[in-house]
Amino acid sequence: MNAKYSGGCLCGGISYSVDIEPVFTGNCHCKDCQRSSGSAFIPAMIFPEKDVVISGEARWFESQADSGNINKRGFCQNCGSQLFARFSHMPEKPGIKAGTLNDSLDYVPRLDFYVGSAAPWDFMNPELPKKQGPAQN
Repeated sequence: MNAKYSGGCLCGGISYSVDIEPVFTGNCHCKDCQRSSGSAFIPAMIFPEKDVVISGEARWFESQADSGNINKRGFCQNCGSQLFARFSHMPEKPGIKAGTLNDSLDYVPRLDFYVGSAAPWDFMNPELPKKQGPAQN
């Protein structure tokens, strides 16, 4: 049986599967997500931890968000693909980067957030709701 959502890193060393719908989907335009992805935003999905099955071992990088919360980003130690996120304010709900899905059609964003920090060249879907968030340099 195929999982509802599945994906993995570039080299295949880490894979994941989830059989339920995400509790949140959205595109984060904060400066940290821009820096960590090398792009305009990170397409993110949040799931209850108990429903995410991971094969392989991610390495974690920890940073402090503007809110004061601690964010951790999980990536493959071999190829560097960024796959996961953990947030101190909701430890039981990890994030998965939608760009790592096996089928990108499975990702449906519901919101653009931290748009106050968006790069000036970032084109956002005008049909998605926007959450400003604090502007970041």
